[in-house]
Amino acid sequence: MVRILLGESHDMTGGSTMRALSIIFATEFSSKSPLLSNMDDVDDFDDIHLCPSSSLRTPSTLKCAPVNRIKRARVARALSGRLDRVGVLGGENWGHTGCVNAVSWAQDGELLITSGDDTKIRVWRMDPAGFTGADASSNSVPSRSSSVTANLAEKLSNAANQEEYPFTCQSVISTGHTQNVFNAQMLPFSTRIATVSGDQQVRVFDVGEAVGQSPTGSEMEYTTRESCIRILRCHDRRTKRIITEDSPDLFLTVAEDGQVRQHDLRTSHSCTSGCPAPLATLPHELSTIALSPLTPYQFVVGGESPYAHLFDRRHAGRYLHAEWGVPPDADSATTCVRRFGRHSRAKGERKGCEHVTGARMSAWNGHEVLLSYHSDGVFLYSTRDEPAIFEDKLSPHSILTPNAKRRQFSTSKSPSSHGEPLTGPDLEMTVEDQLESLLTDNVMDDIDDPTQEDDEDGDIDDDDDDDDDEGDCLFAPQDADSHQAVPVVYPRTRFTGHCNIETVKDVNFLGPHDEFVTSGSDDGNLFIWRKSTGELVDILEGDQRVVNVIESHPHLPLVAVSGMDTTVKLFAPARGVPSFSRWNNAETIKKNNARASRAGYNGSMERQFARLVLNYEQALRGIRDVGGEQSEAQLTQCINQ
Repeated sequence: MVRILLGESHDMTGGSTMRALSIIFATEFSSKSPLLSNMDDVDDFDDIHLCPSSSLRTPSTLKCAPVNRIKRARVARALSGRLDRVGVLGGENWGHTGCVNAVSWAQDGELLITSGDDTKIRVWRMDPAGFTGADASSNSVPSRSSSVTANLAEKLSNAANQEEYPFTCQSVISTGHTQNVFNAQMLPFSTRIATVSGDQQVRVFDVGEAVGQSPTGSEMEYTTRESCIRILRCHDRRTKRIITEDSPDLFLTVAEDGQVRQHDLRTSHSCTSGCPAPLATLPHELSTIALSPLTPYQFVVGGESPYAHLFDRRHAGRYLHAEWGVPPDADSATTCVRRFGRHSRAKGERKGCEHVTGARMSAWNGHEVLLSYHSDGVFLYSTRDEPAIFEDKLSPHSILTPNAKRRQFSTSKSPSSHGEPLTGPDLEMTVEDQLESLLTDNVMDDIDDPTQEDDEDGDIDDDDDDDDDEGDCLFAPQDADSHQAVPVVYPRTRFTGHCNIETVKDVNFLGPHDEFVTSGSDDGNLFIWRKSTGELVDILEGDQRVVNVIESHPHLPLVAVSGMDTTVKLFAPARGVPSFSRWNNAETIKKNNARASRAGYNGSMERQFARLVLNYEQALRGIRDVGGEQSEAQLTQCINQ
């Protein structure tokens, strides 16, 4: 039996009483408990306490209650068993109203922060009374003078709606962003929440201690004027990710302008007159950043490049010329110390269209790095590995006869993403050239491979074939990268079976020792692999369309999942036969995903033509707009890119 109690803890220094959420595992465990269905020797479990609110004033390295090795082993064993959906945050008349792009745990797992296309931040908390978020939605616009006791009694009386993981929304914050919110993080040792959005802004909000504990018992709504304390406009492209540091004032952001910036809330500056120099600048769009609390001086960034880049802040060079106001020359020292890459592209992955969609550094050992590649799998690296010497797999026959039938319009970039937009005849000529190349490529594909249809109906080996690609699929260290002299580290393990084409997907570790690797997929499933072997251990239905974000609770075998739906799903160890496991159809799912990955997002002529027309129309709208700026209100929603 699992009892969730809301107890009282006392601050020894000031004598004030603080509320602490504790999850107490009784000695008389029931086999039906979702946390223990895959465990034995349950008597080895002691009380597991989540950190109380006093942790806001305690260094993160000091744990409220040390979790011993046995507890970690039990949590790892629970995650290695079958998981199942145990809760859904949101519904038809409550919760988010758009795709949920941002999910993160805060205050050592007490709170869950979510945001997305509706530009609202929602702060969820596990409720000890056992009532559901749907109950709380009945009083979603509370009166500040309403009775807490009356609300609590009403919710407790509704036993039919009780859940095993009863999260309720405590706060709803209107961010004021004009575009999708891509990431939201609570800064350590504080109640501040930072967000990044497609409107290029970074915003910081703070409503005090009430953010995680509504004073009325129902969700409280806060306007932008009430909650926003800082707006940063340092980036000039869409901002994509936030990484917090061991401080309530410092955090990093990455954006499509190719810059990584550190923001310090202790100081102020005017973005119109000049912002502090970025930590790193790359000549391509960036979409992800990763940092481990064990090695905070290192961070990994990835984006529209075949490589992810490791930067070390202890390195002597940090664009010093830029800080002095002098343009850096080619011989300037750089902070990039390693690149992470692959030996070859995946089948269906176009040359020049490589993209790292997600990155994660291990919080357990500090040196392992996960990268998720568009149209390919998930790769495991280590910052401790020595760079490999590139070997040409084609030698001595490395010279191939040119294929005159193909015109690779994707590699001949039209305007640079940071250059001036084309207008008038130049734009029309570019579109016509791409359309002609599109038609030529697809027609010649059909002529060159008349048995393609038969191949798709047969078995597809998605694990081995990609590694044996030759010709254009092979990489050289100097391919399409600005840090050609930086050594390249190649992966230890490749994880496959999912499909990563339609959206920009994160990747993550699972388990107290990062024993597992997980990623979302275009088929609406989340995939879990064993890190040590690369073996696929589970497939779960996490979304009706696409799963983008997976975040594991810092101490419990509880996983939050979001994607294109307006809800957040919670997964934990199953009691009995899992209802949302797709493991029985694993082989079919893997084959379908391999086929979709091979075809790629641009695999069919119809999709390519539709995208070309859409881009053409958006470019024309941008030309017609005043000042040549595209109207942000007309941008497509529900795209986590």
